[in-house]
Order: sequence, then C-alpha cells, then structure tokens
Amino acid sequence: MKKIFILFATVLFLASCSDDILDISPKDRIAEDAVWADEDLIKAYHTELYNVIPHGFNVQMQSKATDEVYATMSWGPGTIAQGTLTPDNVNDFFATWGGGCNLYVWDNAYEYIRKINVFMDQMAASEIDFEDKAMLIAEARFLRAYAYFMLIVRFDAVPIVDDVYELTSEFNFSRNTMDECVQYIEDDLSAAIPDLPEHYSASDSNFGRATQDVCQALLSRLYLYMASPLFNPSNDQQKWQKAADAAAALLNGNYSLFSDYTTLFNQPSGSANSELIFARNFSTTNSHSVAMNNLGRRWGAYGGWWASNGPSQNLVDDYDMLNGEPAFVEVDGVKTVNTASGYDPQDPYTDRDPRFDATIIHDGTLYHGAVHEMWVASDGNSWGYDSYKQSSDNPRGNYILKKFMPGDDIEISWQTPYTNPWIIFRLGEIYLNYAEAMFELGHEDVCREYMSMVRARVGMPEIPESVTGEDLRTRLYKERRVELAFEEHRYFDVRRWNVALDTENDPIYGMDIIKDVDTGEKSYSPVLLLERHFYEKMYFLPVGTDEIKKNNGSLEQTTGW
Repeated sequence: MKKIFILFATVLFLASCSDDILDISPKDRIAEDAVWADEDLIKAYHTELYNVIPHGFNVQMQSKATDEVYATMSWGPGTIAQGTLTPDNVNDFFATWGGGCNLYVWDNAYEYIRKINVFMDQMAASEIDFEDKAMLIAEARFLRAYAYFMLIVRFDAVPIVDDVYELTSEFNFSRNTMDECVQYIEDDLSAAIPDLPEHYSASDSNFGRATQDVCQALLSRLYLYMASPLFNPSNDQQKWQKAADAAAALLNGNYSLFSDYTTLFNQPSGSANSELIFARNFSTTNSHSVAMNNLGRRWGAYGGWWASNGPSQNLVDDYDMLNGEPAFVEVDGVKTVNTASGYDPQDPYTDRDPRFDATIIHDGTLYHGAVHEMWVASDGNSWGYDSYKQSSDNPRGNYILKKFMPGDDIEISWQTPYTNPWIIFRLGEIYLNYAEAMFELGHEDVCREYMSMVRARVGMPEIPESVTGEDLRTRLYKERRVELAFEEHRYFDVRRWNVALDTENDPIYGMDIIKDVDTGEKSYSPVLLLERHFYEKMYFLPVGTDEIKKNNGSLEQTTGW
C-alpha cells in the first residue's frame, strides 16, 4: 500500500509541476484528470482510502482513556480520566503524535468521507472500465460506512455529507438524526455486499480489504451498539433481534476460534489465523513499534510513554480463577473476596484465568527469558529491576502490557519491524455480540453457551446454569472485558451499557509489592493511583470549538458541552 501511495503522490507532483510532462488544461486539474483516466492511479487513490480506518498500535493507545490502565499524564487521554476534557482541548490532544487514542476522529473521518465521495462521483462519471471496478466501488461504500460508524459512536448523530465541497465552499452542516445516520450506514453496506467476495482468509494477499463478511461484522457491531441502553433507552426488542441476526450470519463456517489466545495477537501479518475477519496488516517496510511503546525499561522501551500504559489493578481483579469463580464479588455494593474462588490476596497471580497471563506481565512473570520483578524492599533501599523505582518507564501500577507483544522468537528492539496485525473484527467478538443479544432477548441458555465457547479456548469452565438474570449480565460484561481487553472495546462498551457514571468514576488502582528484607517473603497491597471524574456529558465527545465556529452556527455542539 505504501509503495502505491508514493507512486500516486509522485505522479500528482510531477503532473502539477511540469507543462512538458502533461499538457492538460486547465492546469489546476492536470493531476486529477490524469488519475481518473488511468486504472493504476485510480487503484492507488482507492487503496489510500483504507487509511480512514485507524489501527491501535500507537503510543497513545485507547486503553489510556479507560479503566484498563493507569494513565499518568494530565493531558491527552488523562483529561478524560480527570474530567478536564473541553471542546477547546479535545482536538488538540487527540490530534497529537502517537495516534490520539483513535477517539477524536472528526477531522480525519470527514477528510476521508470527502475523498470517498470524490471517488464515488468520478466512478459514476468516468467512462473508463476495468475488471474489478464494481468491487472497488463496493469497498469504498464499506469504508464510508465505517467512517460514519466511528463518528456516531463518538459524537452521537452527525452531519451526513454527500457532496464534494471545495476549500472555498461554505461549511454550514447540521446534524442528521441518529436514525438517518444508521440508515445511511445500512444503505452503504447493503449496496456494497453484492459486489464483494464472501471472505478472504488471513493468509490471502487480499486480506485486509472489504468483503461480505467484513460488512456483516460491521453490521453486527453497529446493531449491537444501537440496541444497547445508551442508544435504545426503551429497550426495543426488535433492535436486539437485529443484533442477534447480524451476529448469527457470521456463524457460517468461514471462521473458528484460533487455538492459542497468546499467538492470536502476535503472529506476523499474513499468518494463517482462522479467527480473523478483518485486520490492518503490516509489513517489514510498513511496521509498528507496539512492543517498544509498552514494554518496560528492561527492554529499552517506554512502558507506554513514561509508564502511562500499565494495566490497572481494576482490570486484573476481573479475571476469574481457574475454577471458573470470580475472584471478587460485590456484597451490598462493596467489592469483597469471593471465598468460593480460592483467591488468596497474598498469592494473587496463582490459578487465574489463562488470559490474565497472556495479557499482563506481573511480578514473577517469565517473559523472553527474564523473570520480571516489581517488588520494593521493606527498608526501601532496593527494588526489582522492573519496579517503578528503577525507571519512570516501568509502570507505577506494577503491571506491563503483554498482549500483542512479540513471542520469544522475535527480538525486542527499536530496530525490529513488528508486523503483527491490528485486529478489527474477529470471531471471538462475534460470539460475545451474539451472546449479549440473545441474553437481552431472554435466551440465557444461548448466552451461556457462546460465552462458554469463548472460555473453552483457554480451558476455562462453562458458565453454570445457575448463573441467571443480573448475575449473568455481570458475568457477560466481565467476559467481554477480559476477552477483548486492549482491543478498543472497553471505552465504548461502558458507555453503550450506560454504566460509565459508575465504572469511569471508580478510582484506578495498582499493586504495591513489598519484599521483606529478612525473610524474602512478599506482601501485596492494592494502591490508589488516580481518582477519576466522569460526567454525564462525557458519554459522547464534544466537537472541537473551531469546527463549531467554521459552520457559522449551523452545527450544534454535542449535548452537554
């Protein structure tokens, strides 16, 4: 993709700078006319449209805006945790280098919607014909649908922009209704599906392009969100049925749960992986540095940018024990140890759900031949090499992200080009989408069945039949939190469930580990790291002040802002 885009940019530059190369009038249309008359340049333009879909391997991972990690900074995602987000700073910090958490996508999404609209207009007007023209148009429709989905789940209903506006155009957009936005997305996907292949396997060279199944996966997520309490306060059961049907359509035999939860996330792009429906692939010439942005000082890494991407104790507490029991339960609103689980607060990492060790490096973890040590001596004069005392790039909470990190056969260094894909849709999510929709439709047996299928991959027990009603809902929410950790679901899940006023106002904790200088025994004590402040208006992001001004009063600010 990168080479094609460079070729495309070079042609545009040459065409605009030399009358000898292309003598086409008017001069300000030379490059554009050349593009739409050439199949290769059309395809290059089209390929670049896929950049509308962000990947999550950034310094500023979206987890920093959730309770999955302890975000130390007072800027960027820290403004969400601390309740200091405003329309004046929302664009500034999310637009900074490092990916901006993939949250404030307003500018980028509408930039690409315009590019897609240009493409669609040119394909309708152009007389040029080539074999896969209809497929490229269908892919563009999917990309536009994805862009609008990103917008509505972040900003509530948004303006639908069909026309191509120039720099000199008046920008007087206003928000459509949510129903209109959802219908627009549905229409694009419905029009796209007939001209797309059913699916590509993860090892296919075309994997990463839109397919019928990719469109169906977007519908599954869209309908699940729109059926959820935030968007469906009346609990319209027809919306839950649409969500169930959309997920069920992907239980078509094209995919199966990948056997190993760890390598599901750290295989190189192009590897055989039966679970992947859609992902952003990477190559050695177009790689990422997720390992160096998240591992600690032991590896010469940044620990997630000055230790600000270390997993939280809040997340750790939600991993079950191997016997299938939650480590903690709530009694009269107070979290307490579940005695039936066998959890020992002074041996907190033993016999936990295997996804815990696959996702999080903790004190005592053996990774890449090194035992990680996060302890501090009881006299305060010595500490483990991976303790926050050793380096500010070791997370203060004493946990390091392991999910997505390289296996033992891949070197950890700034020179290593990491190529594992960023997964956008996978079967594990679809199972949980289906389980949730069926739960809300009253089919608790099916909900437990599909939750148990996800758990069986790592050897966890089935959800017992005795778990019903609100207890099953609690287990379902936690199953999603654990299975999909750090995959950019948590931020949206707690909002669409309408529980963010509770979850996002909970303080963030880490774990202090004290090693007795005389006996060598360790003691474990949760430590408060951050008081958080979440307000009702923060269910949706504000639109940047400059964008509101640009529209001369026609664009309403997000409610509450």
